[in-house]
Amino acid sequence: MLRLRPLRREDEAAFRAGHDQAAEEGVIFGLRFEPGMSWDGYLRLLTDQRAGLKLPDGHVPSTFLAAEAAGELVGRVSIRHELNDVLRRYGGHVGYVVLPAHRRRGHGTEILRQSLVIARSLGIDQVLVTCDGDNAGSIAVIESCGGVRHEVAAAEPRTRYYWIA
Repeated sequence: MLRLRPLRREDEAAFRAGHDQAAEEGVIFGLRFEPGMSWDGYLRLLTDQRAGLKLPDGHVPSTFLAAEAAGELVGRVSIRHELNDVLRRYGGHVGYVVLPAHRRRGHGTEILRQSLVIARSLGIDQVLVTCDGDNAGSIAVIESCGGVRHEVAAAEPRTRYYWIA
């Protein structure tokens, strides 16, 4: 059973380990997380980000949640409350990561499925999800959750765009 939830104080070690694992693949796990940042500071940043406070230029309010299964951190998701020009080109409303040791177990599909419920609760009826064109795992996850591919003129050449109603 997977559940999405806010990060907690006791998640620090698992989060930092996951952040390092994802970085080895060139993936950002902890959005806006910087080396040396205090854990309490990062948790405050996520709370502010959710409320739309103290956002850097080009950022939108978003909800960052940990994905936990059997008491273990297996991934994360960021649900953007709105789109800007950058997110329309790459990123969309939902960005998720499943840590390498937890892939191919259905976690990505469940993360996206639960994220769609949260997005709808935020008033987002049409959810844009993007992925790299060569990421077969993400393509399968998005399509299994009802994603309909959409071609975008002048879009990022390697990016696939999906709308989920």
